[in-house]
Amino acid sequence: MSMWEYANPKRFMEWTAPVVPWAFGLSGVLVVGGLFWGFFLTPDADKFGSTVKIIYLHVPAALMAINAWFMMLVASVIWVIRRHHVSALAARAAAPVGMVMTVIALVTGAIWGMPTWGTYWVWDPRLTSFMILFLFYLGYMALWEAIDDPDTAADLTAVLCIVGSIFAILSRYAVRFWNQGLHQGTSVPVVTGGRTIADIYFIPLVICMFGFGILFIALVLLRTRTEIRARRMRALTARAARA
Repeated sequence: MSMWEYANPKRFMEWTAPVVPWAFGLSGVLVVGGLFWGFFLTPDADKFGSTVKIIYLHVPAALMAINAWFMMLVASVIWVIRRHHVSALAARAAAPVGMVMTVIALVTGAIWGMPTWGTYWVWDPRLTSFMILFLFYLGYMALWEAIDDPDTAADLTAVLCIVGSIFAILSRYAVRFWNQGLHQGTSVPVVTGGRTIADIYFIPLVICMFGFGILFIALVLLRTRTEIRARRMRALTARAARA
């Protein structure tokens, strides 16, 4: 069976129905467990004190904010090439989730920045690109709402998603592109395999990262199912109006 069979709205609704509750349950266990471990069972850091524990919210949220946009990019490209409506609806469904993750990352970053840098905000390359990414999320969602024809909206938002991916990349690698800026480098580099965080903080952080990732998947699946139902409702309403 081709993988594209799962992009059929009917098949998508069938296989996601049992997956969504389990995904929410697993993400709840991981997020709650990871946050409890990180906030209450780890010691204060020698240099940063208890403020270091905000990484258990900040890092997973920032990671998902960027990866959500990349997921939207892949779904948008699939829509442009294959014209699968579920992929366009999945991209639309992911945008509010990614936007909320971006807000969490910005707010927790500001809270972390005050005791660390002495200010809530600086026009650091990564912080600035993250703020621009947040604006792209808002623009993406606004564009969907502004256009009545869903296929036209999917086409235009796909173009916006491709352009916005530049800032998602900058958000991820800004510290490497520019050697200046207050924001430190990545604590858990994926490519190099090295890390600058002690094991006692690393394990609950990884648990939180996995929890946020599964939570993102659960939310996107749930919202995509809602988008499919809304699309069906609009089609039935339009058909009844013509009858």
